[in-house]
Amino acid sequence: MLKKFNITMNGKKLVVDIDTKICDLLEKAPHRGKRTAVGAKLNNRVVGLRYSLKCSAEIVTIDISDREGMDIYRRTASTVLYAAVAKVAPDARIVVGQSIGSGYFFEIHNHVVDEKFIQDVDRTMKNIVAADIPISRKWIPIEEAIEIFSSHNASDRVKLVSQLKRSEIPMISVGDYRGYAHGPIAYKSSLIDSWNLVPYEHGMVLIFPDSEGNLETNFSAQPKLFATYLEAKRWNELMHIENVADLNERCMGRKSDEMVKVAEAIHEKKISAIADTISSNENLRLILISGPTSSGKTTFSKRLRIHLKIFGLEPVTISLDNYYLDRDDSPRHPDGTYDFETINALDLELFNDHLTKLLKGKEIEMPAYSFSIGKRDPSKLTRMKLGRGQIIIVEGIHGLNEELTKSVPHQNKFKIYVSALTQLCLDDHNRIFTTDTRLCRRIIRDRLFRGTTAADTIEGWQSVRHGEKKYIFPYQENADVMFNSALPYEHSLLKPYAEKFLAEVPREHPSYMEAYRLTKFFSFFIPILSREVPHTSILREFIGDSAFRY
Repeated sequence: MLKKFNITMNGKKLVVDIDTKICDLLEKAPHRGKRTAVGAKLNNRVVGLRYSLKCSAEIVTIDISDREGMDIYRRTASTVLYAAVAKVAPDARIVVGQSIGSGYFFEIHNHVVDEKFIQDVDRTMKNIVAADIPISRKWIPIEEAIEIFSSHNASDRVKLVSQLKRSEIPMISVGDYRGYAHGPIAYKSSLIDSWNLVPYEHGMVLIFPDSEGNLETNFSAQPKLFATYLEAKRWNELMHIENVADLNERCMGRKSDEMVKVAEAIHEKKISAIADTISSNENLRLILISGPTSSGKTTFSKRLRIHLKIFGLEPVTISLDNYYLDRDDSPRHPDGTYDFETINALDLELFNDHLTKLLKGKEIEMPAYSFSIGKRDPSKLTRMKLGRGQIIIVEGIHGLNEELTKSVPHQNKFKIYVSALTQLCLDDHNRIFTTDTRLCRRIIRDRLFRGTTAADTIEGWQSVRHGEKKYIFPYQENADVMFNSALPYEHSLLKPYAEKFLAEVPREHPSYMEAYRLTKFFSFFIPILSREVPHTSILREFIGDSAFRY
């Protein structure tokens, strides 16, 4: 007789047999969301709907209104795309790229990407969905996986699975397509019912619906961001690193030392070029540096200051923190809590007045904001006046918003966007999220230097992301130049730190689900030692021993 046990699914208590699949219980315990369920949260982990139950569990099904559900939807839609390309152009190689707007960019090799090709692929995707072709996920031996991938000329996956210290991997099958599942996936193609496929630059973008199921109708190009990604891709190609398998090869033996040196030299060259651009324009008096959290803005600013000095400029820094409104005058969220991230939390009138006076050679009294009392401290005013060769640097999340410096003529300011725009992929079909890179940096920095646990950092991450989407990302294209602070080797460096701090997250904590996912992610990397990283590296801002004082 089959073993039975109790579960709770979508608030309903059930008694089920061992190996019962979650999808088979949807009629008894229906999904409670407005959109179609694509996955589930089971005992604080994310799983697919064909997951076989082995023991008692708390289960809640999820759809695209949930972030983890959206990840599953995008992963599955991308898989349907790969299956369609394999059918339309069997000899073509499709490689996932960066996130552009609400979609992913894809490169196509060995085939012309024209309007007919995109139409054929889109039509084939619709046929796969209409036929409700099953998406199977089956654990198979590594040796069998290598044989299958070799027969499909998937050298990227052959190299990656060959490096894994595992006996089996989960293989994905959709028609004739075979892939490696790096996370939960929908169990049938009909669950993916909405997308747009549009041409973009030398490839195409697969546009996904938002959390409400709405599709972007007018695709917005992001030429500066895209160019920065292409630049990073060229950097990686210089080091012969296209994916994690290539990176792992260079982390073994004595190859990592040269890889680190070349990567850091590329960063140094880019910073020098930015300083050269600034110094060659005598009209520039104000440098604005912006970017999301954990992008390495502080180290970038300090390194830029050094390069500017080489050109005879003397940078002085103004902190936006000193221009916060008094706490009683600060804007609030609808729930009554203070909103310190909005630009309206700053005294814009005073800030612009001071900038105008400084750039005209006048003296100002710089305020000093006290966070302990929630207002400016009148006893700590600092007199400030620009001298010959001095140039102002302002770092803050609103630097690219024209409202911040509306009193300063455009020709007098230079805007820099700094972010960790990871270009490296796990393999041709599985990208690394740029936000994951920054989250891991922050987890390590906060745990080492701010006494904050990984669990607490993860728990507050969505609030941070909400602020970035509202106050930073809409202004990215306002930048005069973008600096990509990502380094191809950084996940290998961060791996030992991240695995240790993620292991401290209790299983019952709400952050465990994300900690579990990130731990699985880091399992693909071969680590390198921190002693190989120079003390001027941006990564030292997060692991310590930086040459710059913070």
